[in-house]
Amino acid sequence: QVQLVESGGGLVQAGGSLRLSCAASGGILNNYVMAWFRQAAGKDREFVALINRSGGSTLYADSLKGRFTISKDSAKNMVYLQMNSLKPEDTANYYCAAGAIAVVRPASYDYWGRGTQVTVSS
Repeated sequence: QVQLVESGGGLVQAGGSLRLSCAASGGILNNYVMAWFRQAAGKDREFVALINRSGGSTLYADSLKGRFTISKDSAKNMVYLQMNSLKPEDTANYYCAAGAIAVVRPASYDYWGRGTQVTVSS
């Protein structure tokens, strides 16, 4: 049973930083592509970033390049999303996901956490 649990969300002022964490059940990080998605109120879920099984390759949404960084620590079964220079439009519920292939489409991911809310005030 794969379980993903996000944490680290909260309220932050524009320009601030947050680091989201995703705790994954044992052993999955080497077997799955791990990704972050986000969903703002009234909008579709959108791709944020992914990291491949080895951790040697990452992919970001074009609009977020340079501000967000995805990483993982396989020994700790953790995936992280470092978010800098946050903007009010980054406000959303952020989800961790695991999937078999490195794609940006949410429907392709097999396992999801429940999300952690990030709110950026102006």
